[in-house]
Amino acid sequence: MKPSRDIARLIEIMAALRTPKTGCPWDLEQDFRSIAPYTIEEAYEVADAIERGDMEELRLELGDLLLQAVYHARMAEEEGRFDFGDVVEAITAKMIRRHPHVFGTENVTAAQFSASGMAKGTWERIKAEERAEAAERRAAAGLPPKAKGESLLEDVPAALPGLTQAVKLQQKASRVGFDWNDPKAVLAKLREETAELEAEVQAGMPARQAMEDELGDILFVIANLARHLDIDPEAALRRTNHKFRRRFSHIERNIEPRTGKRLQDASLEEMENLWQEAKHLD
Repeated sequence: MKPSRDIARLIEIMAALRTPKTGCPWDLEQDFRSIAPYTIEEAYEVADAIERGDMEELRLELGDLLLQAVYHARMAEEEGRFDFGDVVEAITAKMIRRHPHVFGTENVTAAQFSASGMAKGTWERIKAEERAEAAERRAAAGLPPKAKGESLLEDVPAALPGLTQAVKLQQKASRVGFDWNDPKAVLAKLREETAELEAEVQAGMPARQAMEDELGDILFVIANLARHLDIDPEAALRRTNHKFRRRFSHIERNIEPRTGKRLQDASLEEMENLWQEAKHLD
């Protein structure tokens, strides 16, 4: 089987991998739950390639992410639920429905939409229509109605990374006015939460749960501060992680030539000197 630019070939390859007796034993063992962590990992690798500005790596990582969609669709097809064509049809229908100002499905002008997306009233109406259609599909398939709570926060996925989930929870609460209106107020709250953690630490052998709670509060406030500053906290942390990798690698490369010592034998002061040197190289 030869490589191809046609999505149909990728679908054929996945079908071959999942064919009993002749397919790949590892692929045949997988199910939705076992593949889900790989799906999340591939999405992060796409984000990482974008962060580094590596377009060749992005091309490859987007292929890996596409494979995840094909993989899940194939497993669903095997169960007689849906196939990849159904996935494509669903997302194309959603994009057309959510952009009436582009596709002319309603008498709406571009001026009625903000630069960041659809006007709130139209957006909420379309979302309500989508929920109603989803309920109809579940009923037609003989499935029970999706559990519906009364919380504004119920549709924020619990499986999201912590910082991203925090931002989305805060965005939801902000819609009804439960929010600060000034980043300075968030900074003040951050100082308050930091002081509470410091008090726990200074108390001597603080309970792990207490420290975890206070640290969680700090991270939540940091996510809130990022939101008020219009910064993606996940992206900000990834940038800092890359910066740490780069600077620590400078220490690893230079510690022995400079000090004659192995990394594990060097003093903190010697490593700190190289760290400061690396900062000037950024």
